[in-house]
Amino acid sequence: MQIEFYKYQGTGNDFVMIDNRTTFFPKENTKLIAHLCDRRFGVGGDGLILLENDSETDFKMVYYNSDGNQSSMCGNGGRCLVAFAKKLQVIDNTTTFIATDGLHHATVAENGLVSLQMIDVTTIAITPDYAFLNTGSPHHVQIVAALAHYNVKENGAAIRYGELYGKEGSNINFVHKIDETTFSLRTYERGVEDETLACGTGATAVAIAMHATGQTTATTLDLTVEGGELVVSFDENQGKYTNIFLKGPAEFVFKGSVGV
Repeated sequence: MQIEFYKYQGTGNDFVMIDNRTTFFPKENTKLIAHLCDRRFGVGGDGLILLENDSETDFKMVYYNSDGNQSSMCGNGGRCLVAFAKKLQVIDNTTTFIATDGLHHATVAENGLVSLQMIDVTTIAITPDYAFLNTGSPHHVQIVAALAHYNVKENGAAIRYGELYGKEGSNINFVHKIDETTFSLRTYERGVEDETLACGTGATAVAIAMHATGQTTATTLDLTVEGGELVVSFDENQGKYTNIFLKGPAEFVFKGSVGV
């Protein structure tokens, strides 16, 4: 069987995209998904995303980590899927779609930037050393010194597999404050089991955590990730975060087919 795929990236977070509206793709084949995401033997990507039909919204997002397992929400993947849906002429410049964490709204600007509404955040666990919250995926957020030279893979894995988060683990974000409205971050992603160039739900988590812990009073923040720049905005009322939007580039890289 030949599988037609599209490759997209959002600030270096890259994905194998497949139009599965005809439901041809063998979704239970985790080895195939892992193979397609393999950077040496397959197409290569941080994850694989299926675009499927949905009866109540424009489309459905089905997301798999690069290890082949279906996973929780991926913010940059969602933004890239919106750009993919526009390329397929499923949508124009505005859309609603369903993902594993619920309903999402999104818009595509004339310059190609995709703004994606994320789920509300009503619970944040704050300790002296870190914050933990769920922005569609679980995220540990921790401020560190000398972020540019920090061993993200080793330290991230130690927390992800440590006693703190049990069997399910968590994504781990390390943060440096640049100024009142700008933070840099690096993320260790579970399922990829390595640092990625960007993480959309991670950037969202960092923005909210920095506000919740008093590192900033701004409600629109610039997030510098290894693969570029993202913007997160939100409303806050008595510790509840709503109207959360993740904005950044979502770019088509190439199209191809692979025999399986």
